[in-house]
Amino acid sequence: IVQGNERVIAARLSDAKFFWDQDLKISLEDRLPALKNITFHARLGTQAERVERIVALAGEMAERMGVDVSVAQKAARLCKTDLVSGMVGEFPELQGLMGSYYAKAEGLEADVADALAMHYKPQGPSDEVPANKVAQTVALADKLDTLACFWAIGETPTGSKDPFALRRAALGVIRIILEGDLKLPLLQILKPHLAGPLDRRIEAEPGYVKQLIAKYLDDDADGAKAEDNWDKGRREECLTREVVGVSANLLDFFADRMKVYLRDLGARHDLIDAVFSLGGQDDLLKIVRRVDALGIFLDSEDGQNLLAGYKRAANILAAEEKKGTKVEAEVDEKLFDGAEEEALFAALKTAENDGAVSVSEENFEGAMAALAQLRAPVDAFFDAVMVDAEDETVRA
Repeated sequence: IVQGNERVIAARLSDAKFFWDQDLKISLEDRLPALKNITFHARLGTQAERVERIVALAGEMAERMGVDVSVAQKAARLCKTDLVSGMVGEFPELQGLMGSYYAKAEGLEADVADALAMHYKPQGPSDEVPANKVAQTVALADKLDTLACFWAIGETPTGSKDPFALRRAALGVIRIILEGDLKLPLLQILKPHLAGPLDRRIEAEPGYVKQLIAKYLDDDADGAKAEDNWDKGRREECLTREVVGVSANLLDFFADRMKVYLRDLGARHDLIDAVFSLGGQDDLLKIVRRVDALGIFLDSEDGQNLLAGYKRAANILAAEEKKGTKVEAEVDEKLFDGAEEEALFAALKTAENDGAVSVSEENFEGAMAALAQLRAPVDAFFDAVMVDAEDETVRA
């Protein structure tokens, strides 16, 4: 048995040595044209076209992350070249790793070689995350391109079906951003990147054009059908509106993945929902910092007491609305009848201003500290003031 295994292993190692020697005869750069012969997806073009998109994304993110753009784009340009090597053709599980080995053998920058090996990662919740900044840019570009492109053609996960591993790609983006402490506005990045595959779809799929017309365009007042007046201007209008819609849908998907990820880490679901209720949250790092700050505050004595005061006020308002009382949006200071009312109103204005400044500086702990200052005036207000006043004007 041992001798038989040795013969099998020796043959495989001999094959590997042959592929290694042959592959080194062609540089990674010279392999780029061969990517034109590999289809990424029938509706999304070749691997060569995909690489062009990844290069563009990597360049944009490198600028945002303070990474050398030329190095990041070089790594992105070469990241798929080992797919046309003999070694990866024989041993597909070595993709990425072999690209890194070939890059080192060619004497390319260490950051480039590392990016080629790591750009597929993480491939699961326990897989390692790229630590090198260049590798992070390429890994993010690769995954964001995949997500944007499949969203553009409507191939999104449904139920238990996720044939293109898009949930895994989204989790990879989330982990790279959070573990790398990266501030990236996803909507700003995704919107321009979606325009390309969506425009390609408009060009290639007449049925899709009809969908866009029905969705976004009205017939002319004289009765002319919108589809009969399809021109460049209307095409641009539909494309612009579709980019907004698709990017918002993709951001919702990220929000769902973020909720799952944070809950798995032990974050309270109500805090996560509270932060996401703000809407338009596309800075994942900021979301986590908000959740953390809110959790710390609500676990404190000040937070618990202020929450109790808020619930009391909310219940009173709900009861009044059921009675038909119209609750005024603005406070009329002339109706104040006590120092506690004046003190609470002043404290609310101070907390609002201080909190807004802290939030603008992303000092969420400071914003929570500003809210904590409300505890004493809220308690004093409820102790001293008859909230259910007989005068409906005062009560409102």
